[in-house]
Amino acid sequence: MKNKNTIRKIESVIELVVLSLVYYYVWRNFIFDKEYFWPMLGRGKYVLMGIYFILSLVIIHLCEGFKYGILKIADVLFSQWIAIFIVNVVTYLQLSLMANVMIPAKAMIWLTLGDFVISGIFVYIFFAIYNSHTKASKLLMVYGNKESVSLKLKMDTRTDSYNICRIVSIDEGIDNIIDLLVDYDGIVISDVSAEQRNDLLKYCYMHEIETYITPKISDVIISGGEGIHQFDTPIVLINTTGLTPEQRIVKRFFDVVLCVIAAVVLSPLMLIIAVAIKLEDHGPVFYKQARVTRDGKVFDILKFRSMVEDAEQRPATDDDDRITKVGHVIRATRVDELPQLFNIIKGEMSIVGPRPERIEHVRKYTDAIPEFEFRSKVKGGLTGFAQIYGKYNTSAYDKLKLDLMYIENYSFLLDLKLILMTIRIVFKKESTEGFDKVITADEILATLDNNSNNGE
Repeated sequence: MKNKNTIRKIESVIELVVLSLVYYYVWRNFIFDKEYFWPMLGRGKYVLMGIYFILSLVIIHLCEGFKYGILKIADVLFSQWIAIFIVNVVTYLQLSLMANVMIPAKAMIWLTLGDFVISGIFVYIFFAIYNSHTKASKLLMVYGNKESVSLKLKMDTRTDSYNICRIVSIDEGIDNIIDLLVDYDGIVISDVSAEQRNDLLKYCYMHEIETYITPKISDVIISGGEGIHQFDTPIVLINTTGLTPEQRIVKRFFDVVLCVIAAVVLSPLMLIIAVAIKLEDHGPVFYKQARVTRDGKVFDILKFRSMVEDAEQRPATDDDDRITKVGHVIRATRVDELPQLFNIIKGEMSIVGPRPERIEHVRKYTDAIPEFEFRSKVKGGLTGFAQIYGKYNTSAYDKLKLDLMYIENYSFLLDLKLILMTIRIVFKKESTEGFDKVITADEILATLDNNSNNGE
């Protein structure tokens, strides 16, 4: 189906209009009181609905709740529910401010539950429309480094969108690959040298062939550049400093404000967790570990202890017998990370940023990937691109590219988006996969060879 993005936008507007009309109905029939809201009876009601529409649009968009057919249906639905809850809480506070009194919350609670049902119906219908009019693109994958074929396994998890039918090495030659493209809808170019990749990209661009590319680190850095148009030759000014001084000030301000509020609100939960840890094995409540943050500075990161004492000899897996009973719960829900609110308040971390790595890991990764130290241009974060879009076993190289995407495209709005999306990924099991789930490139290629020999 062509114009997929246009269809999604139309679907999004339809849903937003319905949600806004339902909000107006509830407000008019169950919340409205002439003493407080009589000026809104005229044209004010359109302002009221317009604010709700815009607020819903912004928050749902930030939560990626409009990505019908891109994300999984459960992810879209859960993203919308998170956004709807936030929108209705803000709206309740807005109405209470207008009335200069805390209005009864019953109607807004019923509105939220009703919105959840409406959201579920629309998401189901929109996905049904999308799935009935689209089919997975038949793709040819071209790889350079053999290890990059692992991308096929990741794309195979979305068989509704991608169907990689054949994998070939770039060593087979550009001309041969171009001949093969006749039988495919598109191409995936994974870890191919810049010169060869450019030749393929230009050909695909000229012939309108659907093209997917894994970016190199230099591509990510260039993506954050600023266009200079003082001359008739385009120039891109590359950001080499990370965040600007004013961005750091704003980021630090909101880090402190949000974390102080969160620490106060979540203090009862943290107290319960601390008591549970202490009662289970009488060991220490907190776990400290040296981590590296901006400019290579070392600090002690705080976590609630989820494993037996002195359990640092090897990485954790999903069924690790060193994890305590309480540890299984707090790791699954990610609340073991809550003490890092105090690391953020102290200025050692930020809410959003690259995940602070252990000293020995930084040395190891930097030896293998010298660009790994680029991450140190900003403070380490509690959440971030790599934490949201990556997994526990995502390669260091891919995590680096994700972190650089954040650094090069930083904005306060992006921070807000990532904070909201963190709520969703807390409930995604695949984000916490252990090292025991890794499959090698040789195994992938061997499987493909077997399928080819069997005529599949």
